[in-house]
Amino acid sequence: MKTLAEIVKVERLAVHMQGHFVLDNISFQVKAGELVGIIGPNGAGKTTLLRVLLGLVKPFSGSAALFGRPSNRLGHDRGKIGYMPQNRSFERRFPLSALDAVLMGLLSPRTLGRPFNRRHRDAGRRALNAVGIPHLANRPFQALSGGEQQRVLLARALARDPALLLLDEPSAGLDITAQHQLMQLLRRLQRERGLTVLLVSHDLTAAAAFADYLICINRTMHLHGNPRQVLHSPGLKEAFRCQFDLLNTAGTREGSEER
Repeated sequence: MKTLAEIVKVERLAVHMQGHFVLDNISFQVKAGELVGIIGPNGAGKTTLLRVLLGLVKPFSGSAALFGRPSNRLGHDRGKIGYMPQNRSFERRFPLSALDAVLMGLLSPRTLGRPFNRRHRDAGRRALNAVGIPHLANRPFQALSGGEQQRVLLARALARDPALLLLDEPSAGLDITAQHQLMQLLRRLQRERGLTVLLVSHDLTAAAAFADYLICINRTMHLHGNPRQVLHSPGLKEAFRCQFDLLNTAGTREGSEER
């Protein structure tokens, strides 16, 4: 049986900022084709972890590697990563269409300052089509609904046809229906394209319903395992430092059409 390649490998990672450890002793691996959810309370260091993987934050100790290379020295492999940030706002004085927002995902030192050509625009339209909103290409981004904006940002992350997606709270601010639709879309894209996905979320039930594995952190590593194990572990309450009555009934939504 062929062993899946490790796309992400984090070992004993620690990050020190402003006089204290934001992350400490974090270790995990993500294999090719897996959808892994990172959960934890606000301020747990989840976004900082993504920034380390993106090469934007330097570890105090330990290591983080993507595609077998240190995250801050990826070179051409950086183009294999699609990133969806938590903040979806754009400066209103510079109105962008949905397609313009997607094309920003194709920017690089080589393309910066140059006009996008037909090949770029075709790639942007394919990405919008992949997330089900090709008809919104020319609509102003700021005029779109929250769910539509999130799909545009997902399309932007897909524009380079990446192997790895790093998503920071992709369903934040959406109602329950829109959250479920976005997660279903993400799961379908992950399966169709063979994507590896690392998803940060504070929504335990949504992450558990669609992820293959969950990693629970609160500055340090608390849990790592399949969703059912994590959601029913006493360590979850320790990580969040509060009670979750909903966990008794939510589970992993057995029977979901996306599992």
